[in-house]
Amino acid sequence: MAAATLTRRTVLAGLSASAFPHAPTARAQEVRWSTGSEKPRFVAPAGATDCHFHTYDKTYPTMKGATLLPEDALPDDYRALQRRIGTTRGVIIQPSTYGTDNRLQIASRQALGAENFRVVAVVPEDISDSDLRRLDEQGVRGVRFNLGFPGVLTVESLKLLAPRLADLGWHCQINMRPKQIEDHADLLASLPGRLVFDHLAQVPQPAGVESAPYKIVRSLLDRGKTWVKLSGPYVSSKQGAPGYADAGAIVAAYVKAAPERMVWGSDWPHPSERDNKPDDARLFDLFAEWAASQAFMRILADNPAELYGFPRVNP
Repeated sequence: MAAATLTRRTVLAGLSASAFPHAPTARAQEVRWSTGSEKPRFVAPAGATDCHFHTYDKTYPTMKGATLLPEDALPDDYRALQRRIGTTRGVIIQPSTYGTDNRLQIASRQALGAENFRVVAVVPEDISDSDLRRLDEQGVRGVRFNLGFPGVLTVESLKLLAPRLADLGWHCQINMRPKQIEDHADLLASLPGRLVFDHLAQVPQPAGVESAPYKIVRSLLDRGKTWVKLSGPYVSSKQGAPGYADAGAIVAAYVKAAPERMVWGSDWPHPSERDNKPDDARLFDLFAEWAASQAFMRILADNPAELYGFPRVNP
């Protein structure tokens, strides 16, 4: 088969072809809720894991007052993204849309292949020990505190649940707005167990690495129990598409500080980007460029194995 012709969409500005492992020839792959169709230039390693995506299905009831109500994004749709990007494992994140009803994400794990997927759930703060154990058996490995949206969990819930989750070996996944991180810095530092921040911890721009939220998260990283998801560069970027250079500077700083506690996530189907869905292959290549190829290999495979309990893949 003749080598595929690279288009401008697949070539990262200013990046030489030698920066990434050679990508094999492949057909274009259309994916719902993603623009573009070409595969990324960066070749994902064995065990590459997408640590942040959601599924949506209108046959499941939504939480009263939910503000994000995307169209259906089903396991079959997500499989197309896996084929395009080259990941083989994933972590399904309970969105604010469904409150504490985790049935859809757990069913999606089964549909996608339970052995290769985990779930981060949302639970009531008074959940019983037996219900936590049942969720653990269903592949749940953490609880999301999505504190930037209306929901059932609050900052006070962190105090109540964090010790119990730590005892299970789970983590607290935190999605806070920058001012919330500043206001609750002491609490975050006092929590037991692992903390995992969504979407680069929403470091505000243009202050970036000079901002108070970044410095707080960096201090938490330096203590050795905090992780950051390299995901959603559009959440806080002021420079925006297609390059998100300000978000890239944050990624590079995090990776330099603690490459062993970074994980990557697509944030598919990009629920916060209602009208302008990004090109997932381009984003994948951007993260590989920002993190540097060898570090990104680790971030995609080894780090998720530790955080979510996947078997390690032999090189």
